Amino acid sequence: MSIVEINNLTKDYEVGFLRKRKVRALDDLSLTVDSGQIFGFLGANGAGKTTTLKLLMRLIFPTSGSARILGSDIQNVRMHERIGYLPENPYFYDYLTAREFLEYCAEIFGYAAVDRKKRAADLLARVNLDEKSWDKQLRKFSKGMLQRVGLAQSLINDPEIVFLDEPMSGLDPVGRREVRDLIASLREDGKTVFMCSHILSDIEVLCDRVAILKRGRLAQVGHLDELRQRTEDPNRMEILAAGADPAALRHLANADVSATPRGLRIEIASENEIETALEALRKAGGKVVSIQPVKQSLEELFMDGSPSSN
Repeated sequence: MSIVEINNLTKDYEVGFLRKRKVRALDDLSLTVDSGQIFGFLGANGAGKTTTLKLLMRLIFPTSGSARILGSDIQNVRMHERIGYLPENPYFYDYLTAREFLEYCAEIFGYAAVDRKKRAADLLARVNLDEKSWDKQLRKFSKGMLQRVGLAQSLINDPEIVFLDEPMSGLDPVGRREVRDLIASLREDGKTVFMCSHILSDIEVLCDRVAILKRGRLAQVGHLDELRQRTEDPNRMEILAAGADPAALRHLANADVSATPRGLRIEIASENEIETALEALRKAGGKVVSIQPVKQSLEELFMDGSPSSN
């Protein structure tokens, strides 16, 4: 079941002062997100990721096209009771404490006094904010601490789908791991996550499907394995070896030889050339550590500009 449906969504901005001109930030975007998925939305700065989220949240309005969330048109404000949203740069009331802010958010969604106190405490604990900071004013928080509070507020109404714009922003490695575990747990709870991020390793670990946006247009969409199959050469093999001098293997035809922290890496064009590479490796005094197909990294896929249909 598609929980998000985007159809030919386009957004033009007017720029300039005396000579105004239109700049297209999002160009004819169409994609769907299925229920229960963690969906990764990738793109370089200015690619249109945040514009897309703002359109879905009705913070800005499209030039053309339409979108539906949970079966309702995005113009239906009542639908917002069932979704959560964390913007890229959230702004909070500086002089409220973290606990007060979350209780305020819960009150907006109609929670009774007792329930909103419990809901706020449960979520602050869930995002691993130190309990000593719960009653500290938000103006005294670091960016990472504010990010945790933002994640908590996006979950305050127990949403069916959560939209997260750069949720790892400002977090140290430990914090990133904790937030990554939290996002994974949302999927286990049956919720859907639509996540914008430039941290490719997090996308690779978390996401069921990804979409890659380039200059406002959809370049790739699908499961990571499917996208790799479309673009990588299935015949290329990688041999990882130890104890050999790279210079002794430079003569190998159709091979890319390089030294890495893990050992000597020999990339060959096909399985048919494995025996030739191994024979050269033995003569150079090297030992095989592993032989495996070359897998395209998400970074390489991200840099690939070939178009894809939804």
